[in-house]
Amino acid sequence: MPVVVNLPVTSHFPQIKILVSFTRNLHSSSFLSPRHLYLHLREIKSISICCFSGVAMPTSSKTVVEYAKSNRSSCKKCFKTIDKNAVRLGLVNRDSRGFDMTSWHHMNCFPFESDSMSSTEAIKGFSLLQSSDQESLKGLLGSRKKTLEEIQERNEDEENEMEKYPKKRKIQERDDGAENEAKEGNAAKAQLALPEEENEVEITLSVSAIKDNYKDAKLSPKWKAFETIIFLERDEGLHDSSKIAAFDFDGCLVNTSVKRVGPDAWSLLYPSIPEKLRKLYDEGYKLVIFTNESNIERWKKKRQVAVDSKLGRLNGFIKLVNVPIQVFIACGVGKPTSGLAEDPYRKPKTGMWNVMAKYLNSGISIDMDKSFYVGDAAGRINDHSDADIKFAQAIGLKFHLPEEYFQE
Repeated sequence: MPVVVNLPVTSHFPQIKILVSFTRNLHSSSFLSPRHLYLHLREIKSISICCFSGVAMPTSSKTVVEYAKSNRSSCKKCFKTIDKNAVRLGLVNRDSRGFDMTSWHHMNCFPFESDSMSSTEAIKGFSLLQSSDQESLKGLLGSRKKTLEEIQERNEDEENEMEKYPKKRKIQERDDGAENEAKEGNAAKAQLALPEEENEVEITLSVSAIKDNYKDAKLSPKWKAFETIIFLERDEGLHDSSKIAAFDFDGCLVNTSVKRVGPDAWSLLYPSIPEKLRKLYDEGYKLVIFTNESNIERWKKKRQVAVDSKLGRLNGFIKLVNVPIQVFIACGVGKPTSGLAEDPYRKPKTGMWNVMAKYLNSGISIDMDKSFYVGDAAGRINDHSDADIKFAQAIGLKFHLPEEYFQE
């Protein structure tokens, strides 16, 4: 018969007992202490854990919302103070002792993928918020659920496709023999060779793979990480579209210098940029920035500095132009160096575009005839590379230089 072993009552094991079956019957007692159990280790046949006290095990989390009563609480994601009277969201979990523990967050920092966030009606205290704050919370929850549903639907479609065609290869051959869309008279672009044909590894984005940090660096609210990319998936007011207006960032939209670091170390490249972007947005285009930033990967000891610098510049730019923009940052290196693998997302690789088009555009097919890409790296004599033009060619997008597009 099984013998009961009493464990000491602690905060981790409240009134837990172990049922131990032995290869022979122990006639001395049906109860053993952990010390006596040690004497019979070789005779143990099986072990099972039970809670005899009737104490409930930790329950699933629930969500609460309220106005902060003081400025003493801090956000569990960004670790910054939550101001008094600011809206704060809390994840409530019951610990092993039966006490409720609340982890408070800013509204924009809250993990909306939580199982307890099925709807705003499930949030305790929601009805006590002001109507404007209720609408803000509904909008944030709705956009997050929309993104999660899109990813889940995409993954389900892939699984169904693989079931229908079990021998389908995961690697697709891309024909990069697209015609050069260079304008007449632009000899620098016309002379560039199309990228060589290559095998493109298919990318699968899952909800569990999306992180709030990039390795050991914390990300700003609304920013997420997936493998070696950081992305701003759902800026407020952003609408997905079949028409994509895509841009490089450094040297295309803003002036930056490799000698200067910091979120404010940038300036607008052309005065016409805000008006141009607003016009595109009003015409139904989705604005997307695709930018490389290998310093985020290279600066292992200063990665947080590199992340804060890049995200700060992008946040500042979006605030200045006052237009919703989706952003993708490729953080890896272009060629294998110092043991680092080549990044499949870094331009001219098309990984960032593939993630956007397949998972973060509401399933809308992209009209390649109406979409385009603007970048400064066109392989000219003074250009630092040809990554932008090859990126556009590999995808099949029309390509424009920033001086052409913004000075027309």
